[in-house]
Amino acid sequence: MDPAAEFVFVADPAAVPPDATPFDMRGVELGRHGSDCSFETILRRHDLTDPVLWRIAEIIHEADLDDERYDAPEAPGLDAILRGLSMIGDDDHTLAVTKPIFDGLYEYYHRAGFLGREPA
Repeated sequence: MDPAAEFVFVADPAAVPPDATPFDMRGVELGRHGSDCSFETILRRHDLTDPVLWRIAEIIHEADLDDERYDAPEAPGLDAILRGLSMIGDDDHTLAVTKPIFDGLYEYYHRAGFLGREPA
C-alpha cells in the first residue's frame, strides 16, 4: 500500500484520472466481488492477513451490505456515523474525520486480541 496515496472523488467512472486506481465502483478491480465488499476485496488483492483488519472488514461489510454474513453489532452504529458525516461535509471532510475513527477501531481490536478480552 502507498502511504502517500491521494484520494480523488469522482461522480462518473469515466472521470477517473488515468494514473489512478479506481475503487468502490462497479466493475473495477477494487470493488465488490462476489459477496465481498470493496474493503474485503482490497484485503484479498493485497494478501493482507492481519486479523484486526479482517475484523474491521466484517464490520464494514455489514454496514455496507447488511446481509448478516457476519456477527458485527457495531455495523449499524458505524453506518449511521458514516452516513451522518456525509450529510454535513464533502468527501474530503468525511475522509479526514473518519481516519481517527478507523484508527481507533484498529487499536481497540488490536488490544482486544493482545489482552484476550475487550480493553477497558
